[in-house]
Amino acid sequence: MSAVLRDAWATVVPDMKDRHGPLPPLMLGLTVVTGLVDAFSYLVLGHVFVANMTGNVVFSGFAIAGAAGFSLAASLAALAAFAAGALLGGRLAHGAGAHRGRVLHLALLLETALVLAAYIVAQTTDTAHVSTAVQYTLIALLGLAMGVQNATARALAVPDLTTTVLTLTITGVAADSRLAGGKGSRIGRRLLSAAAMFAGGLAGAVAVEHGGRALPLLFAALLLVAASVTAFALTRSDASWTKPL
Repeated sequence: MSAVLRDAWATVVPDMKDRHGPLPPLMLGLTVVTGLVDAFSYLVLGHVFVANMTGNVVFSGFAIAGAAGFSLAASLAALAAFAAGALLGGRLAHGAGAHRGRVLHLALLLETALVLAAYIVAQTTDTAHVSTAVQYTLIALLGLAMGVQNATARALAVPDLTTTVLTLTITGVAADSRLAGGKGSRIGRRLLSAAAMFAGGLAGAVAVEHGGRALPLLFAALLLVAASVTAFALTRSDASWTKPL
């Protein structure tokens, strides 16, 4: 247990001389953002995710089969918006790839703008009875934002902190454990990643069900603003972690 706690602590308070420097806690913050945004999209916009594309592929199959509550058009719109966001994120990463802090900062600025725009739309419309135009506007804005985030996380390549996908992370917890004959490496970090997603989803669901339906987007935007400010400070660093992998 002590090794797990040490690994978790090293993720939250990383060694600045580590290959990934201050990036791990920022990636954890973005994982919370994912939980918040997907809670909003699933609970408010219908059975559709804007960050979890595996879910949308499966939902598309459900919709084609005629299962109630699933929209093929909404799932395809989310997939298209996410792909477009990933394209934008990839362009940013390749354009500023000489400095990982700059890559993160530019991506966060774009993602923050998109989530803030989505919050304004949600706050100024009736999310209790979402019109088709509002639904697809929000799917497009949030899908773009999550695509940018996922492409950036992929470019930064901080181990076990993809910010949007947990399947391999949870697999690693079990498959690399000492019980399975592994070394138990990075289990603390992996558990933190899952906990961050859970916390975001829980907070988002509580906000939707018991507060304002747009609140998850406000919380996500505030986290992104904080991350953007932090990332701006990192753009001035010339430490070894800033260099591309």
